[in-house]
Amino acid sequence: MNHNVGNLDRLVRGIAGFAMAGSPLVLPLPGALGIGLGMMGMYLVLTAVFGRCLGYRLLGRSTCAIGPGR
Repeated sequence: MNHNVGNLDRLVRGIAGFAMAGSPLVLPLPGALGIGLGMMGMYLVLTAVFGRCLGYRLLGRSTCAIGPGR
């Protein structure tokens, strides 16, 4: 799978992901909400680190400036 997440998108995903993943540790959230928020945050962090998003691939979208195959 090629990179499909651009630099600005990666930065925003990383910041939002860390905030979402860390919020259950700081805020008193019910179990399911805290787990769900943490999992969504970790997904955003992982897509930011690896530069690949499954949702973008399924939609045929890319925010990466580099063409396919690079």
